Amino acid sequence: MLVTGIEILQDAHKNNYAVGAFNVNNMEIVQAIIEAAEETNSPVILQASQGGLKYAGVEYIAALGKLAAEKAKVPVALHLDHGTDFDQVMLCIRHGFSSVMIDGSRFELEGNIAITKKVIEVAHAVGVSVEAELGKIGGTEDDIVVDERDATFTDPKEAKKFVEETNVDYLAIAVGTAHGVYKGEPKLDFERIKTIKEMVNIPLVLHGSSGVPKEAIEKAVSLGINKINIDTDLRMAFSNAIKDFLKENPDNIDPRKILGPAKEAMKEIIKEKMELFGSAGRA
Repeated sequence: MLVTGIEILQDAHKNNYAVGAFNVNNMEIVQAIIEAAEETNSPVILQASQGGLKYAGVEYIAALGKLAAEKAKVPVALHLDHGTDFDQVMLCIRHGFSSVMIDGSRFELEGNIAITKKVIEVAHAVGVSVEAELGKIGGTEDDIVVDERDATFTDPKEAKKFVEETNVDYLAIAVGTAHGVYKGEPKLDFERIKTIKEMVNIPLVLHGSSGVPKEAIEKAVSLGINKINIDTDLRMAFSNAIKDFLKENPDNIDPRKILGPAKEAMKEIIKEKMELFGSAGRA
């Protein structure tokens, strides 16, 4: 059931819930995400960052994602996360991704609009939906680093102009989250989310959501967030489960037994997120 991102997110937009977009780097992560989605009857987005594609190879990620979607009993989208290069975006489209992100946030508004329109012209022609980013989300996402001093919140008026001129399918906004592990508790600008949603009336995306308190996530969803990106929480569950297993079984050398607990640990986190986001039971 490989579908486009907008097929999944349009329903979330209409019915006021969010869908998790979980970063994948290998088979066990893909399996954990799909099993969690099936067990909660939730639509889901598998997404790969440029770093993930560099690690595993676009052919492997595309093959894993498309096979998982084909076998899944729930709707699955395969999404490029933070594509900063036009050629990278086109490569993913050629390999069967059903959704792509063009991150032109490093440019000024007009430059961001221009590169987003260029991607959308091609992607929409072949039935692929597009995410863009307006404002700069702080932190580190693989090789994309935005210093806290350079992070800027999304301007609602610019968001309206951006959406009208690009016809983007869903928009990632900067409202107080950051990529990576938080040093303190993030403070989301809820009024900004509400204002942007009212002005653009399309699905909104929250990046850097690992570590955001549950109450803040629930409020953000109630105000119009429809896609929530999760990566760091999965990395932590994965690595902690492996550390615990090897501590208890230092002589075990079977990759299946080492990685099995990691997959189960990630699956439990993903199921919790699906319940929290409101996507459980929506497939």
